Amino acid sequence: MQVVAVDIGGTHARFAIAEVEDGRVVSLGEPVTLKTAEHASLQTAWEAFGEAQAGPLPKAAAISVASPITGDVIRLTNNPWVIRPSLIGERLGAETYTIINDFGAVGHAVAQLSPEDFDHLCGPDEPLPALGVTTVCGPGTGLGVAQVFKTPERYHVLSTEGGHVDYAPLDAIEDAIVKRLRKTFTRVSTERLCAGPAIVAIYETLAELEGRAVPSRDDRTIWTKALEGTDSIALAALDRFCLALGAVAGDLALAHGATGVVIAGGLGLRIKDKLLRSGFDHRFVAKGRFQSLMAGLPVKLITHPQPGLFGAAAAFAQEHTGTQHP
Repeated sequence: MQVVAVDIGGTHARFAIAEVEDGRVVSLGEPVTLKTAEHASLQTAWEAFGEAQAGPLPKAAAISVASPITGDVIRLTNNPWVIRPSLIGERLGAETYTIINDFGAVGHAVAQLSPEDFDHLCGPDEPLPALGVTTVCGPGTGLGVAQVFKTPERYHVLSTEGGHVDYAPLDAIEDAIVKRLRKTFTRVSTERLCAGPAIVAIYETLAELEGRAVPSRDDRTIWTKALEGTDSIALAALDRFCLALGAVAGDLALAHGATGVVIAGGLGLRIKDKLLRSGFDHRFVAKGRFQSLMAGLPVKLITHPQPGLFGAAAAFAQEHTGTQHP
């Protein structure tokens, strides 16, 4: 069965034709990326994608949205589109559809992708366990968090808002970062230190601690300088970001009772080499009496180029094409 997979974010909407069967994704076609600012709605973007295809689109839709899926009005951050699930059939001509939170979709991708779609970060160098809970978290514009619960019969994906739990600073530098953030946000959640925009507050705090003038730079500039290694404070901010992400990933794994952990998101892939050399692994396992337990968890980085599209199709397959097995 063919389905149109859609992954909608703040800036881009990605489309692809997927083949699904018996609860699983068989194949994912070449993705097409459209700028949301250039299209008035999901319907007009859907039509633009359809015009570029050789034939009519399948009458099935698998849609991943960067927003909580609640009620019949879905509004996206940094994207003026409004999506009403009850109108998907009418507007898109879809006879069947699945709509899912973007990180829920990533959870489905984690459950169905092969071991070759993951790189090893730390812990035992072995595949993710076939049973139990896998914690999935990923830094992007925010910090996405999901759980994948595998049983012998099937898997279940739980979308969460775990990126909004309180952040726990672990040393004097993080105390200073949190103090700076608290002036703006009062309550400092994990994504204030473990999402793309967080690099600004980390950078400014480190510069201030060294008595340097605090330059006004946006997060993209700081990330670029950090990854290029052309700014020592930016590079130190990246190291500090990786430490914070390791600590948070470990906290989430403890809270979930996880048997494995996956770091997802485009930013995670961009900083892979830094994660491997930053102390991420030390912060991940540094959980006091549970250090030996944490050291036994395999931690992976998802490397599939389109986990959102693949995961949306996998969610549709699970819901509409029969019982699947992990």
